[in-house]
Amino acid sequence: MATFRDLLSEVKQQIREVEPAEAEALRATSTFLDVREADEYEQGAIPGAIHLPRGFLEVQIEGRLTDKSVPIVIYCAGGTRSAFAAKSLAELGYTDVLSMAGGFNRWKDEGRTWQAPVVLSSDQRNRYQRHLLLPEVGEAGQQKLLESKVLMLGAGGLGSPAALYLAAAGVGTIGIVDMDVVDASNLQRQILHNMDRVGMRKVDSAKLALEAINPDVTVVTYDMRVGADNIVELFREYDLVVDGTDNFPTRYLVNDASLVTNTPVVHGSIFRFEGQATVFNPHVGPCYRCIVPEPPPPELAPSCAEAGVLGVLCGIIGSIEAVEAIKMLLGIGNPLVGRLLAYDSLEEEFRTFKVRRDPNCPACSEGAELIIAEYDQLCMPHVIAPPTESAA
Repeated sequence: MATFRDLLSEVKQQIREVEPAEAEALRATSTFLDVREADEYEQGAIPGAIHLPRGFLEVQIEGRLTDKSVPIVIYCAGGTRSAFAAKSLAELGYTDVLSMAGGFNRWKDEGRTWQAPVVLSSDQRNRYQRHLLLPEVGEAGQQKLLESKVLMLGAGGLGSPAALYLAAAGVGTIGIVDMDVVDASNLQRQILHNMDRVGMRKVDSAKLALEAINPDVTVVTYDMRVGADNIVELFREYDLVVDGTDNFPTRYLVNDASLVTNTPVVHGSIFRFEGQATVFNPHVGPCYRCIVPEPPPPELAPSCAEAGVLGVLCGIIGSIEAVEAIKMLLGIGNPLVGRLLAYDSLEEEFRTFKVRRDPNCPACSEGAELIIAEYDQLCMPHVIAPPTESAA
């Protein structure tokens, strides 16, 4: 009867092994795969390695590494588990797999580069486990969300669902700008708030709701009006902006500040039974002025307070904004950059329109000089702030 040593010897004859020095030379061209247990990985790992414990290897590897021709260097603590893992990957069709002899212990003893990775706590692993199962997110992506900072412009109809889902997803810092108070008429659509908080400042009500959902999230409140005197400084504090504003002057101001600070903006808008969403990625896709060079006449664009809005429509468009924000933060999927998503709730129909940069756009075209200004209802600057920067 064969012993474990016999089995290991047989496996090693069927795989390729490399010494740590050879493995180090392959770091730039190979994917390193750490098959140790979580507690071992937390003590230290090779920078950039994918962590997938040996017990989950066959079940999860094809979701984590979809290209079976990519060069892979597998390591464990001493070189045993990695040998069996290399054999399994070969049987699954991976064509260029190496096992590192001596494992991480020898790598570390020889003084090669390693680091203690930033890892999720056990509570966080439990909270975000459905994210961790997604290869596009995983532990690295979840950690990135926890380190991200998103600014919400408005704690109303669109800001409510977007903020709730971003907080639940683990976006680490959420800033909320709003200078209004909770009114009973808001509650038909603004699900951040409730009857107990009628009369409370909206930013304070939002902070209570978001912190109750996820203790990992830091909520920063701005009970103020966004204007030319503060918007640039505000945008520079955040990785991304989710726009839930409802008037053209503010949208133009947000657009210009986005271009000056190079801050992406996830945009949403709603009207009666219809909604739209897009992503403005500065100097990559079109800006708001490329799509709406001039505001429509006021009689053609009444506010929700004048024309009404289906409450649940806010949840649909706000949730789409949250999805787009997460995609932008993680660098996954195909965000709505250069595309406008339109939704008609009465017809239950989504349509996507391609939109392109305007080569003559006064804000984002080549050579354009942009200043941050206040706008009146016709969206023309009337009080010019001293230019802080030029966005060419």
